[in-house]
Amino acid sequence: MIECVIDAYDSTTNAAYQKMVSNLLNGFIRKNGSNWTSWNIYNDDIMWAVIAFARGGVACGNTNYCHLARANFDACYARAWDGRLGGGFYWDTDNASKNACANGPAAIAAYLLYEIYGDPDYLKKSANLFNWERLALFNTNTGAVYDNLGTNGTLHRWTSTYNQGTFIGAANFLGHTNDAKLAAEFTFRRLATGGILPRYGIAGNNSGFNAIFLRWLALFSQSRNLQKLYEPRLLVNATAAWNARRADGLSWCQWPEPSPGGTNLCAWDCISSFEVMLTADQTRNVQPPPATH
Repeated sequence: MIECVIDAYDSTTNAAYQKMVSNLLNGFIRKNGSNWTSWNIYNDDIMWAVIAFARGGVACGNTNYCHLARANFDACYARAWDGRLGGGFYWDTDNASKNACANGPAAIAAYLLYEIYGDPDYLKKSANLFNWERLALFNTNTGAVYDNLGTNGTLHRWTSTYNQGTFIGAANFLGHTNDAKLAAEFTFRRLATGGILPRYGIAGNNSGFNAIFLRWLALFSQSRNLQKLYEPRLLVNATAAWNARRADGLSWCQWPEPSPGGTNLCAWDCISSFEVMLTADQTRNVQPPPATH
């Protein structure tokens, strides 16, 4: 969710969003400390915080955020990567499987640190993480990004907009344009229904998955001048999210169903609507919500 606010700042340069980013990152530190790998066993969780602090450090001009991102990435890399199964990050410290949910974000995190610090070792790590995920979990015929490879050799073929999105993000950074396009096509062809991204339910881990896909698809679209290819698909989803609003303005993630009144919605339940309208705004002049809270 912090990244979605960073996206809003990057898109609008509205200083109110920049202040929100700083407040959110400071709140994260107060709640979780600065050494996340010391207590959190999940490597994907660490990578999401690394990405938020790396991007937030750039957006806010705060080098301390970037330093926290680097320190936690380095600590996590030391425990998560090994040569078993040909490389890649484990999902957690049980070391039972190597998952797309950790490797895609890790490849993105390493690339962001390379951009910030100019250290080629981070670029190498980003490429190695992506190349492992591509070899072990990516179907080069269909564009599916499979969920994980167990240390027993079992490939789990579940797919999600989360894993498709981070694969696209890493592929874009590293210049694998055709792979990114293939992963995007799979998402719209196999995971979407009538062009609308999947419904993951509310009050759960997966509620905001579509926001992750939308972020990295939009950046890929802009970076590779593919707006004409993806604009109509973004607009379909933005329209569905907009039309799903309830009286208080909240729009949940179950497009195109109307958001239920009288129901407490978590922020994570609504963040995909914010993100899709923001990404559509970049080309279609659909304005994001005002920065008032």
